[in-house]
Amino acid sequence: MNAAEVRGLCKRYESFELKDVSFTIPAGSITGFIGRNGAGKTTTLKCMLGIAHADAGSVSFFSQPYAADERGLKNRIGLVLGGVGFYPSRKLRLITDVTRRFYPNWDEARYDMYMKRFGLDDRKTPAQLSNGMKVKYSLALALSHGAELLLLDEPTSGLDPISRDEILDIFLDLQDEGATILFSTHITSDLDRCADDIIYIKGGEIAASSTRHEFVSRFRAVKLTHAEYDECDRGLLIGCKRSKDGYNALITAQNEELLPYRTAEADLETVMIHLEKEAHDDTADA
Repeated sequence: MNAAEVRGLCKRYESFELKDVSFTIPAGSITGFIGRNGAGKTTTLKCMLGIAHADAGSVSFFSQPYAADERGLKNRIGLVLGGVGFYPSRKLRLITDVTRRFYPNWDEARYDMYMKRFGLDDRKTPAQLSNGMKVKYSLALALSHGAELLLLDEPTSGLDPISRDEILDIFLDLQDEGATILFSTHITSDLDRCADDIIYIKGGEIAASSTRHEFVSRFRAVKLTHAEYDECDRGLLIGCKRSKDGYNALITAQNEELLPYRTAEADLETVMIHLEKEAHDDTADA
């Protein structure tokens, strides 16, 4: 079963458009939602839950159309959106008290556990918290009502490496408990550690949706000296960039044998950088 299915989602703004966005989130998976700033990640997440009104398309959670049972499905979903602020001068305990009333499955013991684990004091106000601590508080709320699916927009943004590592541990623990997680991020090393699947959005369109291993294994990284670059078939290179000693690029795994130079396994960050470079160059050429 899929925890979420998005079909033909469209949303038009004056300077941006989501175009026929479709993907599925397998139940029990951790899925990374990647793409550069402005690619459509946050807009997609907002449209999935009706925070932004989609112009077309459909969304289902747990095989149920969201529009048919919005209230019931919201109780099964935990949401953390970047840029959503709390009342800055209200104590966290008051914000929590208001929040828990919306969720019949609220687990106070679980909430207390995450507040302690994150080092949060509910006598403080959001204005007294760092950006990283605000993220942790948002997560504590999202994790405290038995959510089966977590939709998280940049949940590790602003966190120090130790706190980020702690959050990833929690994600893996939640997956062991049967939860499904979709989270957008620019920190691709987080996805290398915990993601099963990748959804890559580029210019408002889904460019790839597959397992993380399948996505990365389509490409190989190549480093060329200046002389090798001058001699090679440059049409094989993807997103070629200058480096201190020559050039770095990607090549598709199927074309690897056509380039008579050493290649290496590409990580997620390398693939993203060169694909975005290729897209930028294509736009510039046009």
